[in-house]
Amino acid sequence: MSKSLKENIVLITGASSGFGADAARLFAKEGCIVVLAARRMDRLTALAEEIRLAGGQALAIQLDVAEQSQIENAVQVVLEKFGRIDILVNNAGLGRLDWVEKLDPAADIDLQIDVNLRGVIQLTRAVLPSMLAQHSGQIINISSVAGLIASPMYSIYAATKYGVRGFTDGLRRELIPFGIRVSGIYPGPATTDFGKQSGDNPLKRNINVPRWLYMTSEYVARRTVGVAKHPRRTLILPWYYSIVFGFDMLFPGLVDWMLQVIFVKRYHTL
Repeated sequence: MSKSLKENIVLITGASSGFGADAARLFAKEGCIVVLAARRMDRLTALAEEIRLAGGQALAIQLDVAEQSQIENAVQVVLEKFGRIDILVNNAGLGRLDWVEKLDPAADIDLQIDVNLRGVIQLTRAVLPSMLAQHSGQIINISSVAGLIASPMYSIYAATKYGVRGFTDGLRRELIPFGIRVSGIYPGPATTDFGKQSGDNPLKRNINVPRWLYMTSEYVARRTVGVAKHPRRTLILPWYYSIVFGFDMLFPGLVDWMLQVIFVKRYHTL
């Protein structure tokens, strides 16, 4: 049965663009009060004004999920203003496309871990006491198909998204008795700013992914709102990645061989 989201307080990270921004617009249309959290305050302010002009309610909060003090402050601000957080959408994330030995230890490796994994865990931990006190709430973690199938050049990104998957599954089992639902969403390629921030490896220009394989950001956001209305454990987007995931689980040696022949030996020059 679909549940009404009207008047729910929804905290969305990474809300300045992509999935987060589109999800904020759609949650607002459902009658939610959306709290927009990200680093780029200028974009958040513009989005909050757009939502208000459309008749919705929005609050913009600057938040770098890699900074623990900012996490604690953001949650405190929301709780002081609204008294609760009904839905947390952990959406903030970034990736770096390159071979591991070429990644910068701090700017590429540590940052991915801090934003994609540590930030999800720490923000969730900060929100949980209020959800447990009210015996209700929902946590939606936006992972990636990279959290199901690890590919060359995205090894660190995949490690963080596998971590989010493990955290999501473990947390769901912890919180079921207390009325708190936990969901993991695993999107494949989509039209967002993600690619612009994934580094400048020349190989990016040689990998031509057919445009028809890309989902729109709005589509992923719409399915995210759908998970809020109809809670479920897992959503893989698009659906056929479930088949790819199953193939990888059943025939890992064959997948390893295919990637070596088609990709790694061709492009990974020493």
